[in-house]
Order: sequence, then structure tokens, then C-alpha cells
Amino acid sequence: MAKKLSREVYERTILDLQGELVKLQEWVRAEGQRLVVVFEGRDAAGKGGTIKRVTEYLNPRVARIAALPKPTERERTQWYFQRYAAELPAAGEIVLFDRSWYNRAGVEQVMGFCTPEEYARFLHQCPIFERLLVEDGVLLRKYWFSVGDAEQERRFRARLDDPMRRWKLSPMDLYSLTRWEDYSRAKDQMMTHTDIPEAPWYEVDSDDKRRARINMISHLLSTVPYHEVEPPRITLPERPPSTGYVRPPRRAAHRVPDVASELR
Repeated sequence: MAKKLSREVYERTILDLQGELVKLQEWVRAEGQRLVVVFEGRDAAGKGGTIKRVTEYLNPRVARIAALPKPTERERTQWYFQRYAAELPAAGEIVLFDRSWYNRAGVEQVMGFCTPEEYARFLHQCPIFERLLVEDGVLLRKYWFSVGDAEQERRFRARLDDPMRRWKLSPMDLYSLTRWEDYSRAKDQMMTHTDIPEAPWYEVDSDDKRRARINMISHLLSTVPYHEVEPPRITLPERPPSTGYVRPPRRAAHRVPDVASELR
């Protein structure tokens, strides 16, 4: 196994890649492209942190995250892909799916939240659905974040001891520790049916989070034929002369206390 990437190298490299992501964003907007990036993988595999680094400098009006909660009673009666299709981008937009329609191939199948018939229908329809997206011009990229069992457990334990990240642990996350092989079989079955030429799966080794982020973003950039778009020239206008406006006294407003001045 390669040694962990140093923070110095990581910080320098990730900033360069984020600059390229901004160029990609501007190309998507200027050319009216539609980009969909699917992030899947085991719990605590590093998907969320990678998505944060991807979007850190992007315009939220162009690049947005789709992280759907469990379906409502009404949504359960719809075509399975319907609520995901509603999240797809229009021209000039990027959508990052923090988990996606592949919930059915993973947690739903393992935990018995769908019937065998629904699961079989998903495996049949998913490649058709994705081929339709690609045929319509959507740029679809799918990433599976692969983390080892020992590293996953270490991350879970770290979250238990960290009040800032404890919210990330759900009962479903903890239960996944006891179903490691079931999730492995489900992932293998999913790959067999949905790793198609039009929309292949790309696996990201994520035991080292820094290395995983660098590798995933680098790969995404390498698969999209973007180019730098010349930004419009912007000139700040001259500030007009005062017309006699007088600001009300500061004491008239409800002001936020300046606790920062007390810091040492």
C-alpha cells in the first residue's frame, strides 16, 4: 500500500485541481452541458468529504448536491427512478449525487427495504435509464469509494468520540458493520449489471482520504473535454458623488456583540 499523502503535498495539489474544477464549471455553463457525478460506496468511505472539496469553490447556482432523504409514502408509489430524474441538471448545470438511485442495489436490497421483484426490476432498468441519459447528451460519471473493513471501523470509532461528527453515525451505519459480506455481495452484483460501456463504474481506493480526493478529482477532469472559457471583462463603475445621505446612528440598530475583540 502506498504511504499516506502528506498534508503539504495534498493542500498544494487539491488547490490546483479545484482551480481546474472552476474552469470545468465555466465550460459547462458556457457550452450548456449537463454533468452528473454519482458518489457511491460504503458508509464512512469518504464520499462526503470529497464532495465538499469538489464544490468548495464552485458556484452553487451551477453545481449543486443532491442528497435525497428516504422516500415519502407518495414517492414509494412512483416509478423508482422518478424522484432521481427530477434532480437531473438542465443545460449549464452540474449535479453531484451524494448517494443516488443505487440505494436500491445496496442498502435497500441488503436490509430488505425492497422486494426481490423490485430489486430484479432495478437491475434490469438501471442500465436502460443510464443509457437514455447518455444518449440524450448527459455527461454521466459514477464513482465507487472503496474502504477496507478495518479502516471503516476506525472511522466509525473516531466519530463516536467526536461530538462535531457524531451526527454522521446512524443506526444503519452501525448495522452495516455486521453485514460487511452482504454489502460486498450486493456491490458485486450491482457492478455485474450496471458497469456498462456507456456509463462505467470507476473505483476509488479511499483508505487514504487525501489520496482518494486527489485521484477522483483528477480522473473526473481527465474524462471531460472541457477547456478554459475566456471570462467576460468586468470594469468596476465609478462611485457617484454623495447626494447628502446620512446614515442613522449605529445605536439605533440591533447589533451583533463583538465577542471577537475579546479573543486572545
